[in-house]
Amino acid sequence: MGPPLLRRVLRGAEGERSAAATLAAWQQYRHACELRLLHDPPAPGPVCNRSFDMYVCWGDAAPNSTATSPCPWYLPWHHRVQGGVVVRRCGPDGQWVTDGSGRPWRDHSQCEDTEQETPLQRQAWLLEQFRLVYTVGYSVSLISLLLALLLLLLFRRLRCTRNYIHANLFLSFVLRAGAILTRDALLHRHLRPGTTDPLQVLSQEAVAGCRLAQALTQYCVGANYGWLLAEGLFLHKLLVLATFSGDRCLPAFLLLGWGAPVLFVVPWVVVRYLYENEGCWERNEKAAVWWIIRCPILMAVVVNFVVFVRIVRILVAKVRAHQVARGDCRVRLAKSTLTLIPLLGVHEAAFALLAEERAGGTVRLVRLFLQLLLSSCQGLIVSVLYCFVNKEVQAEVRRGWQRCRLATSCPPHTARGPPRGPPRRPNRYVAVGGAHPHPTPQDPAGHPLAESCC
Repeated sequence: MGPPLLRRVLRGAEGERSAAATLAAWQQYRHACELRLLHDPPAPGPVCNRSFDMYVCWGDAAPNSTATSPCPWYLPWHHRVQGGVVVRRCGPDGQWVTDGSGRPWRDHSQCEDTEQETPLQRQAWLLEQFRLVYTVGYSVSLISLLLALLLLLLFRRLRCTRNYIHANLFLSFVLRAGAILTRDALLHRHLRPGTTDPLQVLSQEAVAGCRLAQALTQYCVGANYGWLLAEGLFLHKLLVLATFSGDRCLPAFLLLGWGAPVLFVVPWVVVRYLYENEGCWERNEKAAVWWIIRCPILMAVVVNFVVFVRIVRILVAKVRAHQVARGDCRVRLAKSTLTLIPLLGVHEAAFALLAEERAGGTVRLVRLFLQLLLSSCQGLIVSVLYCFVNKEVQAEVRRGWQRCRLATSCPPHTARGPPRGPPRRPNRYVAVGGAHPHPTPQDPAGHPLAESCC
């Protein structure tokens, strides 16, 4: 029995007995077959040679004959197929008849467990639906993130340290979504056609590209968690420190978001290539190798969750002390960010507590569906919370739309007069607790402009 068929037997053993017990029974069957082939007397004349094809034991067969062998007793469902046989054909030249792939032809349909096909097909259908769900989620998130990133970079009034961190967070979500969609496209395109085994094998020419896409995906996911952590740390410093300069921390956040993932993705690639270089690197059979990626991400989730708890305590203390003013920009930033930190911290912490290795059956499928759904929609939620419903962004969009309408309605020959009043000085980032030497610019409605909160 080849490796794919062996994996199917071991997977089908889940409902009957453990895979380890099935593998031990298969080894006993193989040992007994080898002893039988060794001690049976040789057949006279040309014959198809006796052998063990990793599935069933075959004796010598005469040319131009059909050989049969009982279903192997190590199958977990042997009590349901014990009357069946496996069929082979011996050609006139004394060689086993082969199929299109060059391997000896074999019909083991009578030994298949038909009751096990339905659950496997149902699970495969569910996984395909999960893939469609997160593909739609990542696609919608990708479109909304690109639009939000364009808005933040298009308007000059929105260019400040706070929004620079937002822009990098959006970019990390864009790269994450693009990398996952590209990896899935490569995996789906280069699967060998005609295979019915659930663990399909990549064609040789696609292995290198698929593994590269998998490595880039891990880097983009790590960078995404790094920028989520940078958002939490920035907000925490903004609320705690009285004299906080965001410009000085921006290089450190850039290193955290784009540089830190290299420190664990590169070692993971090397170790994976040396000790678990199988398929497209999409399966994590060795837990020690997977923890090279998983451990730093879990650390970022835990730190972000602790930051969230501390920020909530700070806000509660400020409210109780009546220190929150209506126009306090720190509170406005805290409200906009606190809507995101629980989503990113709490649900990831819940998934971390319910490890994939401990979950099984329906619980594992529910956990997988929720994780895929929330992860694929995170980009959409982030772009909505940080950009589309942000009052400063909405004010800038309206102001830009009004300027465009005025530009189209004014005649081209109309001359503009000199600007009235003193030249307007650019606003700078104001640290929490500090005072701006000039009054905060306001729009006609009396609300502070976007850069006043930067």
